[in-house]
This record gives sequence, C-alpha cells and structure tokens, in this order.
Amino acid sequence: MRARLARALCVIAISAALWQPPAHAQQSQRMQFIRDGETEAIIRAYAAPIFRTAGLNPDDINVHLINDRSLNAFVALGLNMFFHTGLLLRTEHPGQLIGVIAHETGHISGGHIARLPEAMRDAWAASMISLLGAAAAAAAGRGDAAMASVMAGQQVAMRGFLRYTRTLEASADQAAVQFLDRTQQSARGLAEFLQILVDQELMIVDRQDPYVRTHPITRERVEFVENWVANSRFSGVPVRPEFVEMHRRMRAKLLGYLDPARALVQYRENDPALEARYARAFAFYRRGDFPRALPLVDELLKERPQDPWFNETRGQFTLESGDARGALAYYEKAVAALPTNALLRMGLAGAQIATGDRGLLREAIGHLEAARGREPENGEIFRLLAVAYGRDDQLGMAALAQAEVAMIQGQRATARGLAERAERLLPPGSTHMLRAQDIKNATERQPPR
Repeated sequence: MRARLARALCVIAISAALWQPPAHAQQSQRMQFIRDGETEAIIRAYAAPIFRTAGLNPDDINVHLINDRSLNAFVALGLNMFFHTGLLLRTEHPGQLIGVIAHETGHISGGHIARLPEAMRDAWAASMISLLGAAAAAAAGRGDAAMASVMAGQQVAMRGFLRYTRTLEASADQAAVQFLDRTQQSARGLAEFLQILVDQELMIVDRQDPYVRTHPITRERVEFVENWVANSRFSGVPVRPEFVEMHRRMRAKLLGYLDPARALVQYRENDPALEARYARAFAFYRRGDFPRALPLVDELLKERPQDPWFNETRGQFTLESGDARGALAYYEKAVAALPTNALLRMGLAGAQIATGDRGLLREAIGHLEAARGREPENGEIFRLLAVAYGRDDQLGMAALAQAEVAMIQGQRATARGLAERAERLLPPGSTHMLRAQDIKNATERQPPR
C-alpha cells in the first residue's frame, strides 16, 4: 500500500494489490501475512472437494497466506491452514499444490494436533493463538504499526511443535491419497512434491526449507505414495484445465507483486500469454509505473470483460493512481460477479469513501456490513466502517466500530473508552448499544497482549 493512500484513508490494498505491513515492520525475523482474494479463492477451489470428502465444511476452514520465500504449509488449531508464498510459487502445476492441501487436510481430519503430548500441545496452542492473533491483526491495516507480525521466538516455537512423528506424517499421506482417489484426482502431484522434499533433505540443515524440518521425510513415505500412483486408476487423470490456468495466474500475480524485478525477467515483454501480461502489470504497478501497468490490465479486460479479478485489479490500480471515482465501475463489476467476497466489497467501499461523495456513504456502509458478516474478525472492515459512519454523522456507530478495531488489536484501554463513548451515543437497549457493553465487559476479562 502506498503511504499516501494509507494516510488518506488507511484503505487496505487487497486482492489486486496484496497488503503487507509497513517497511519498518518487514524484518527477516518477523512473519508477514498478506491477503489476496484471488489466491485465496484459487486455494479454496482446489481444496473444497478434498475438504468435503474428508467430512469437513469448506466454509469452516480458514486459509492464511504468509509472505515468506521458504517452502512451507501447515495447519493450526484444527481448522486453520497456512501457506507460505514460497510454496505457492515453487509448485509447478496445480496437482502439486492439491497434493499438499490433501496432506494437510489429512492432519486436520486425523486430529493430529490433539494427539501431541499434552505439554507440547499446550505450548503449541499458545504459539498458534498468538499466530492467529497476528493474522487477524493484519487485516486491521493500520499504517503506523506492524499488525501482521510475530516475533522470531514464536516462529521457533511453531517449527518445534510442528515436528510431528513420522507415524503422523505417514498417516496424513495415507489420508491424502485416499482423498485424492475419492475425488477422482491423481496423487502424482503429491509424489512429485515429496520428491522435491527429498532433494531438500539432502541440503545442510540451515539451507533446508521449513517444510522438511516440520514434516520429516522417509523413504517409506515416498515409496508408499509412488506405489499408490502406480496402482491407482486415477493416476492418469489430468488436472482440470481451468485449474491449470488458475495456477498460472496465481503464480504470475504473486511473483509480479512480491518480486517485480524477477517477474519482468521471467515474463518477457514479448510473451503474449495471459499470465505473463498479468505478472508484468503487477510488476509495473509495484514500481509505481501506472502508465505501463494500466494498459496491460486493459488488454486483459478486453479479452475477459467479466473477469472479477481483472476488474478488481483495474479498480485498485485506478484508485491508487488517484482516480477514486474512475475505480468504482470496475469494483462494481467485480462485486456483481462475486457478491459474497468480503475483500471485493471492502475494495468497493474503500473506493466509494475515497471519492469524498457523502451520497455514497450509505452504500459503502452496506457493503462493509455485508463483508463483516463474512469476516467478523477482520479489523479493516471495522476501521473502514468507523470512517464511513463518522462521515455520515453516525457518531455512536463510528465509536463502536473503532472499539471493535481496538479489541482486535488488543488495545484494551482504548477499546473500553470507545465502547463507553458508543454507549452514550447509541439508542438505549439497541443491539449496537448491547454490543458496546459486551466489548466493555470483555476488556475487564481479557488479559493484556
């Protein structure tokens, strides 16, 4: 997010422009969370059949993205699945990522966290609660604090307590290949990914990716999956074509955003592929070169005018180039295509607020309230609500929204003061006034972070 936009609106740069903490927080010893609606949607599309066949409700699984070049994925506290961007970029085709998802789903369905020794489980839970708190705080989007960071000591704890026994790893593999068979997908990608890990295991420990240290590889594991591939009648089933394109788009987008210089080398100017133009658009955007970024997105939109992510991308680029009103049509098209996506509604609401048009405030509030229903712990939604309600002279609701943000950030004293202010301004006995009282009471019970 560009500083000028953060100062003006504190609008989180979502989906088209993945959000990261400010530069002063981007230290090597910190963990950085990002949000990207398209990447999250792609992972969920891959995962949904696997979750269902494992007896899990896809809507109950939370997907988190960690900006880290290392190769890693893990589950935490049962229903949270984390992916390093390094793993997403390293997978060569969707079958490999689907294999990883199936394996991690095996850990969830097998209740493997619960099977750890009690002392280890308690320490692991404490570390993961802190980790999830940081993930939630990342959505608060404050430009003056590193809300998406976890200190190095917590990372060490995470890695230590993710060292499952070889038995649990083999169990997750066995569950994974069964899930893939039941969904009529090939396990070949999982076998390929395990071979990547075997290559990693040959490296000295300091150069190994965390996935190898937290998911110990054995020859027996590799042989089991390879045997399954050799005998499964689904091993020759190709990955769905739409999944292949989605994977190419995801990798191009992430690389363009996270490593513009590398993206411009990998995706040459004379490469006409859709994903190549997508990568270059993000690379130029990250360099602030809107005159080169915008025409590339326009080309993509000319080919696919209804694509929600291309529209969202154009909307975000237009907004950040200084034309909030011009961004509205693109955001509106994106929301019309995917009305339940909270991040797209947040983007549209942010653009509406940025226009300075009071006539759009009620509509922005409506989008944000709908987004809140999908992501009730997303602090950025409440912060934008505070701005919109404040400009609409609904001061009680603005104070309540600010109190929600403070609670997510763990600022108990601030949350209590704002909740008390909301109490005084909101209608007695209203549901919003009762929520203010709940926040005030919670500040008395919640220990400081």
